[in-house]
Amino acid sequence: MIEQIGTSLIDWSRAQFAMTAIYHWLFVPLTLGLAVVMGIMETIYFRTGDEFWKRTAKFWMKLFGINFAVGVATGLILEFEFGTNWSNYSWFVGDIFGAPLAIEGIVAFFMEATFIAVMFFGWEKVSSKFHLTSTWLTGLGATISAWWILVANAWMQHPVGMAFNPDTVRNEMVDFWAVAFSPVAVSKFFHTVLSGWVLGAIFVIGVSSWYLLKKRDRKFALASIKVAAIFGLTASLLSAFTGDSEGHVVAQHQPMKLAAMEGLYEGHDKAGLVAIGLLNPEKKSYNDGKDAFVFKLEVPWLLSFLANRDIDSYVPGITDLMEGGYPMKDGTIALSAPEKMARGKVAIEALDRYHEATKEGNAAEKQIAAKALSDNMPYFGYGYIKDVNQLVPNVPLTFYAFRLMVILGGYFILFFIVVLFLVYKRDLGQIKWMHWVALLTIPLGYLAGQAGWIVAECGRQPWAIQDLLPVNAAISRLQTGSVKTTFFLFLILFAIMLIAEIMILLKAIKTGPERIEA
Repeated sequence: MIEQIGTSLIDWSRAQFAMTAIYHWLFVPLTLGLAVVMGIMETIYFRTGDEFWKRTAKFWMKLFGINFAVGVATGLILEFEFGTNWSNYSWFVGDIFGAPLAIEGIVAFFMEATFIAVMFFGWEKVSSKFHLTSTWLTGLGATISAWWILVANAWMQHPVGMAFNPDTVRNEMVDFWAVAFSPVAVSKFFHTVLSGWVLGAIFVIGVSSWYLLKKRDRKFALASIKVAAIFGLTASLLSAFTGDSEGHVVAQHQPMKLAAMEGLYEGHDKAGLVAIGLLNPEKKSYNDGKDAFVFKLEVPWLLSFLANRDIDSYVPGITDLMEGGYPMKDGTIALSAPEKMARGKVAIEALDRYHEATKEGNAAEKQIAAKALSDNMPYFGYGYIKDVNQLVPNVPLTFYAFRLMVILGGYFILFFIVVLFLVYKRDLGQIKWMHWVALLTIPLGYLAGQAGWIVAECGRQPWAIQDLLPVNAAISRLQTGSVKTTFFLFLILFAIMLIAEIMILLKAIKTGPERIEA
């Protein structure tokens, strides 16, 4: 049986995992973005034969390599934490969750490792066509790696393609393709990778603008900005489109997350999307009767359209999801949270009876218990919820993080449009204020990515696996002091790695590309 453990251990384990994930995500999106930028630049070199583009591509490859190395280190630690800090989770769904991680390690990681060596050291040793292929395959390997990691994460958001085995108390994969190509996985992959492309473009423009500020390597800087701005605008527009798609998928499979994203407590037809709003800080519970907002400005009907592609459709709020009673799309009536918790306890008790009957050789009782378990298995995780209020995620954090991500996404589109206008219609090299804007936009690119992950992960709390396993039943039985100690050790280690990477990047940027112009 899965054991529940104290809140202090839960909080520290979650904090350690969150910290590791935050640090890891500082490196992944830039890797994905720079991989495409350097591929485009080497493609231009291959087609034109102009040595300028070769040297330009090599410079961005250098920065890619620095970032890639640190990203690998943090990613490995993140994967190991599933076994060390979340062993109940790993046992319960390891047969499913381990498959995409194994594929990522065996296929994608080895693909990256092979071709990145050719990319860096094969310029004078292989043909230009093979080298170009290696550059693109390095980027493809990084993208495939992201695919399988995001498949694993998407399965936590929407578990599919599995069957519960009461004999082993494990969920086992029955449909690999359902796991690999679930709608959550597909939408999450495109939106996440495109956000990495946006960051890569912002980074290239920002770094290039620094050269313009310093009045050096002008040709290199302007050429890099042109490529990155076109690439970035395309990626940001596609990211907005996939963001809409992901919002629709969230509405279908994680309605509580959508309600938290919108601060929606009372569901209704023709629901509007909150463009600007200030949540009421005095509202502490879904049923305390207090208004959710101090003020808000809505776009009429847009939330109903986002959720169901129908402006007249009903969107349930947090109170509706907790109290139930509203009609579902399949014609059934939604259960309340207490009813789900009761059915979850029935499932847990049925599993206990199943094992007792197995030991006693009581086939009839075993069959009855198996039937009760099967009927109530969709609510198994609710049986571990101690307080109904735990089922409501942190609404302010999710609401404001979502708006920050959307606002920054809109800003990036405007940013790329302005850069393209200035670089083609004006002399961007002389517009100093825009250079500073570009530099200051780099941290905003990282902030947008982190805000997106806050929405994705905090919005589905308290679940480690949506509706199937809450975090209080997923963690390892460890000493809280041990987790605290490793938390601070990792914090120091990651801080050192981040500082080292920034210093190496800054040194490489200060050195600049190989001499291209006087």
